[in-house]
Amino acid sequence: MQTRTRGLDLARSAGLGVGSSAPRVDGVPKVLGTFAYGSDLWTEGMLFGATVRSPHPSARIRSIDTSAALALKGVHCVLTAADLPAQRTYGVWGYADQPVLAWEVVRHVGEPVAVVAAESPEEARLAAAAVRVDYEPLPAVLDMEEALRPDAPKVSEVGNVLRHVHIVHGDPAAEAEVWVEGYYELGMQDQAPLGPEAGLAVPATDGSVDLYVSTQWLHSDREQIAPCLGLPEEQVRLQGAGVGGAFGAREDVHMQIHACLLALATHRPVKFSYGREESFYGHVHRHPARIWARTGARRDGTLVSAHVRMVLDGGAYTSSSPAVVLNASTFAPGPYEVPNVLVDGTCVYTNNPPCGAMRGFGAVQVCFAHEAQMDKLAAALGMDPVLLRARNALHTGSVLPTGQVIHGSAPARAVLERCAALPMPSALPPDDRDPVTLPGGTGNVGRGERVRRGVGLAFGYKNVAYSEGFDDSCEATVRLEVGAHGPLAVVHTAAVEVGQGLHTVLAQIARTELGVDDVAVAQPDTRVGSAGSTSASRQTVMAGGAVAAACATVRGRLLARVAARAAESGSPLPGPLRLADGRVLSDDIAIGDIADFLAPPLEANEVFRHRPTTRLDANGQGDPHVMFFFGAMRAVVEVDEDLGLVRVIQLAAVQDVGRALNPRGIEGQIEGGAAQGLGLALMEELSLREGRVLNASFTDYLLPTILDMPAVVSDVVEEPEPDAPFGAKGVGEGPTIVATAAIVAAVRNATGRELNRAPVTPDDLVGLRPPRTTAGPPPIPGVPGPRPLFEYLEKT
Repeated sequence: MQTRTRGLDLARSAGLGVGSSAPRVDGVPKVLGTFAYGSDLWTEGMLFGATVRSPHPSARIRSIDTSAALALKGVHCVLTAADLPAQRTYGVWGYADQPVLAWEVVRHVGEPVAVVAAESPEEARLAAAAVRVDYEPLPAVLDMEEALRPDAPKVSEVGNVLRHVHIVHGDPAAEAEVWVEGYYELGMQDQAPLGPEAGLAVPATDGSVDLYVSTQWLHSDREQIAPCLGLPEEQVRLQGAGVGGAFGAREDVHMQIHACLLALATHRPVKFSYGREESFYGHVHRHPARIWARTGARRDGTLVSAHVRMVLDGGAYTSSSPAVVLNASTFAPGPYEVPNVLVDGTCVYTNNPPCGAMRGFGAVQVCFAHEAQMDKLAAALGMDPVLLRARNALHTGSVLPTGQVIHGSAPARAVLERCAALPMPSALPPDDRDPVTLPGGTGNVGRGERVRRGVGLAFGYKNVAYSEGFDDSCEATVRLEVGAHGPLAVVHTAAVEVGQGLHTVLAQIARTELGVDDVAVAQPDTRVGSAGSTSASRQTVMAGGAVAAACATVRGRLLARVAARAAESGSPLPGPLRLADGRVLSDDIAIGDIADFLAPPLEANEVFRHRPTTRLDANGQGDPHVMFFFGAMRAVVEVDEDLGLVRVIQLAAVQDVGRALNPRGIEGQIEGGAAQGLGLALMEELSLREGRVLNASFTDYLLPTILDMPAVVSDVVEEPEPDAPFGAKGVGEGPTIVATAAIVAAVRNATGRELNRAPVTPDDLVGLRPPRTTAGPPPIPGVPGPRPLFEYLEKT
């Protein structure tokens, strides 16, 4: 049973600790429709905010006239950059290059220029439309390769190279007996959370402010908000509002500063809730990528060398791009032992909408490329593609291209082989099937006359938690008190639940560590120390580790209290003490109920940190990542070659999870991640023209629905990770990383077409659009080192 009381998610689940499929603590209100999301926020006397956004990708702001807006009924305030009280820029990870409100120039379509507050949403929107901005359009950089041309306009004050990662490992000029090469592209994908950006800022009489907001990282938001308000951080208090999906889109600030500015200016609460089109402009997206690759091996299939050059489009501002290009570069050769590696990864600024964190975080793009390369290599060698991958799979002790040695668990080969062994779906002839199950589905556009079935497999890996020396930590407070039904553990962290089941897992950890049934998980806020972002597949490890540590401290104090009372009473204990089933036991003899020893309640606060990491040096060598998880997916598809339509019949996935803390939750993560990867493979792409999003709605930005989703067969490999709580790893990103590559590989297998770009369109499948290509990787102005990539290849 789950109830919600006093801002707590209360979970009463006897015996459902770590390793069980405990029901979600937020499951009942979400199913009943009573869960409060950010867009449901309301308070007495609140105003509504709206944003004036740039219609140009690059332009000079000549003037802004707010007089007509201020004259409208119900309008209380209009703010521009001239009204900002303190710091004018903000940005995640300390890259504060994004204007709160643009001044002098705008750098992308949708950039905020002014904000308004009015009595109703309609009046706020009318006021925003009444603000007159005089723009002088400027030349725009809209292509990632054009951004590297010496004569390209500068998007950023530092130039157009956002970050360049150069990795040299072994001898990149080493000879191989067989070479394959390829060029690959991925379009811009949107996180497409069903709940749009929303928040409510409430001013206090002392000049401070409370913000209730849908976010992934409360403390990072506060670090960015406070300097822009001119307030100390302790006067900016944040509490998490219900998040209707995140996937990286909530890691960056969106309406937070605007709502606080308006609330402080009007002395009234101000709420923002974006519509769908504004949401597409109001958050970052997945980086589009162009990748050139060449892979060499011996004739027995042993990998010798990998050369990869990639360019990512970071859009107009920095966001998480430095970390994304790091990940993409370090994972570019794939989950394989490759003794000789050369990788050049470059992220550029353009006048397109900013890109940043999205599920998979750089690994998705390179997995699409390295798995296509492995299939090409298997064909060139005449080898089974699974055998080729297994022969070269990483393992504990492997040396990565960065020189890092894998010291933790790495059951890569087991993941791959177990995935290949999962049962295949039946293959009924088209004539014997409901047409709805054929490509085209409910459109009923074909009868299966030229339907071809294909099978593809992809194998990938990624890091857990943050990298390159970041001081990653999570703080948790646990209080053990007497509740309505006996002992109650109250867990408080700033770790945000974004739908992945985190709070359920934290409750399971508390039950296991403290031996109680009732656990209340407090809503995340900034009254407790930072938990870091709910991203990078890190919260099970980080928040779980902090909660486990705090529980261990509480348990130790409780047992010390029991022992002290026994000593005072002169009653010796039979043996060591432990907690289970709400009781204190000594050699399995009940000493008493836990509740008997909770006057006063016991509380502990602990901080969990993972092992330190290091930055890369000039040649890309270092120890940048904490730990790794591996995933594999096999896709079975059917393609109607006349219509260019694809239906995914089955996805079979195996995930390396360390230890499964909640098996049903992992199954849900695999299914959700597979759906997001399917979207990028076949339908999801933001279409841009002159920097403007042409399909900023769920009518035109196509998402997989239940009718598009196939049967998903999943399994896990459990090999506990040292120094992680209960040996667990994160699982949220793995399925998305491999799904796109597996599905497109299956479509290639069905059609024989090259298909080097995702998403694959009907035009690609019926031959109306040839495979994409470019003349070659562009040079990088001002970046030293061996250039271009293929100068090494001439020697081989």
